[in-house]
Amino acid sequence: MRKFTGLQLAAALTAPVLLLAACGKSTGADATTSAPAPSAAAASATGAPAQSPAAAGGQPDVNGDGKVVVGVMSPGDTNDKGYYQGFVDEARAFADARGWTTIVVDRINPADGINQATNLCRQKVDLIAIGASELKDSLAATTDPACAGVNWYISTTTPVDQTEYFTQSNDYPDEQAVAAGYAAGLLLKEKGGTSAGYISGPELPFSSIAAKGFLAGLRLVVPEAKLAVTFTGDFDDSAKAKEAAQAQIAAGVQVIWPYLGGATDAVAALANEHDVATLTPGGNRCEDPSVHYDISVIYSPGAYFAAALSDFENGKLPMGGTRSWRIGVDPVPTVIMCDPNTALQPQVDQAMKDIAAGTIDVQSLVAAASN
Repeated sequence: MRKFTGLQLAAALTAPVLLLAACGKSTGADATTSAPAPSAAAASATGAPAQSPAAAGGQPDVNGDGKVVVGVMSPGDTNDKGYYQGFVDEARAFADARGWTTIVVDRINPADGINQATNLCRQKVDLIAIGASELKDSLAATTDPACAGVNWYISTTTPVDQTEYFTQSNDYPDEQAVAAGYAAGLLLKEKGGTSAGYISGPELPFSSIAAKGFLAGLRLVVPEAKLAVTFTGDFDDSAKAKEAAQAQIAAGVQVIWPYLGGATDAVAALANEHDVATLTPGGNRCEDPSVHYDISVIYSPGAYFAAALSDFENGKLPMGGTRSWRIGVDPVPTVIMCDPNTALQPQVDQAMKDIAAGTIDVQSLVAAASN
């Protein structure tokens, strides 16, 4: 996950794309299911040499077959209105506008990532884009003979060991969490409260770091702030998420960050009913008519991917390179105060600048954060 709500920096177009079934999921009547490909190790056992990316054709039609095909791999539900969907929406919008084909495989079990990647290679894709660090092991397929010449891109929360076969974008979730906590702290202070909530799925390193960063940011504004943390074990299970939110609301929290995927809106809707402030996990939902968010915490991988696709279109996406995105430096990631809280935006902007400058020592604050 990083379980960045769909960022609509580029509106998704409606031209059809081919959705592959992954992990038993079919996404509609037009979906097709492909038989699993052999593992990278099995394919390599044939003795066929892996092709260096330098031997491939020019971007974007890397394999020179007269068409451009982008394969997208996601470990989550790409219809979650969240982190995963934001990545796919950007790819579809960009590709559809140029007449490219997009193949999306979602709900991928990380253990099956190499097979799914090799499967995409066999469909003559020019670029494979991996939407989250949970699937980083899929990069082992970059040297599979079936993937010879294919270009690769991955969006990660922490850097992956770089090779010549792929390019990556990464950001700093601890910085984003501290900025989110600072913004939430401003609302908590206005409410005269000290109690906030955080709900996520599995207790993974990135979700644990986000919780600690959120608490650290809260305490920059409300030093006595307390944070109720619940890990439900599932980013998409709305029933579990709502149960956690109900318990936190009953305990008196006045702001909740649902750091979730498909279950995000269920928590936000419940919070709306109880006048509890909410934050998005990754996208800009300030204008969303379906559910109200008080703060948009924007770190959608789709925004980073859009920049990579632009380079790819122009033949300037280097394999073997890394692009890091910093809050307070780049347009995204960022934190936006939604109506009616926009008057607080200058304070949030200054906090993000202070994070970038090191005036706010994120690493020290996160390391010290504890209830």
